[in-house]
Amino acid sequence: MIFARVSGTVVCTQKDEKLVGSKLLLVQPVDASGASKGNPVVAVDSVGAGEGELVLVVQGSSARQTSRTQGNPVDAVIFAIVDTIQQDGKIVFQKAKDGVVA
Repeated sequence: MIFARVSGTVVCTQKDEKLVGSKLLLVQPVDASGASKGNPVVAVDSVGAGEGELVLVVQGSSARQTSRTQGNPVDAVIFAIVDTIQQDGKIVFQKAKDGVVA
C-alpha cells in the first residue's frame, strides 16, 4: 500500500470494455508528511475519491482484488480515502470536515 494524493483525472474515450464506467485518476505517491516521491500513476478509483484527497493505492496483482477491479486489466487502484494518520502518538494528517484536505 502506498499513500498518494489525487492530482487529476484521466479521460479515455476508447478503452477496454472491462474498464467502461471506471473512473481513472492521476495520483502522485507521497510520504506520510505529504511530500511527493516517485512518478505519478494512473489508478482506477474504487471509492469515489476526489482531486486533492489523500488516498491509499495498491499496485500489481493486489489491484485486481477489489470488487470493482476483479478480473480487469488494472495495475493500480485507489481503495481507501485517508481520514487521519497518526505517527509516534501524534496526528500528522487529518482530513478537514468540510472536505478540504488539511
